Amino acid sequence: MPITPGRVAWYVTGRFYLDQQGQLQDLGYFLHLEGVQGSPFNPGAPGAVSEASARFTFRSEPFQSEPITNGNVAIGLDTRGEFSVYFNPEGGGDFGNPDSFSRGTRVAVFRRTSVVMGQTLSSPILGGFAFATNVFSAELVDSAPFVLDGEPYDLRDLLPDGVTQWGTMNADPLATFPPFTRIAAFTGSAVAAG
Repeated sequence: MPITPGRVAWYVTGRFYLDQQGQLQDLGYFLHLEGVQGSPFNPGAPGAVSEASARFTFRSEPFQSEPITNGNVAIGLDTRGEFSVYFNPEGGGDFGNPDSFSRGTRVAVFRRTSVVMGQTLSSPILGGFAFATNVFSAELVDSAPFVLDGEPYDLRDLLPDGVTQWGTMNADPLATFPPFTRIAAFTGSAVAAG
């Protein structure tokens, strides 16, 4: 049964990765997926509620962001692109290994329907807190059925018209590793489109 338009569809958390060529990607895991009754986490995996036990992960295709500045607000316009949702009953995500978020069975592909606008607000105090927000809509372009705890699901049944998601990012970067020059953590909340 489809999620009613305007109702919460999911909550996610993840990280943005910027590489040396200026390509971005985002990846992470689902904290909640409306309409799916089983736990989004494998209770037998290490880190009971974390990326290591997450059964549902996502990863975007690499994309570029066009920077625009308006005073002390940094704006980024991201091109249209796709991200995939994966189902891995065992879990096993690791932010030190981005490929771990695209393991398992790909159960959905979403395509952003327009340019994504993100904005970063920084403190005027040196070393002060900075945060960023963004919003995008995405249509579901492909899905595959999966079974969780004996129940069959298909995201085409739950989100036939896609989602609109709002994200918040801590713009203070995390430690990096090659080939990435910047990594930052974020959360996202999506509602069903309709």
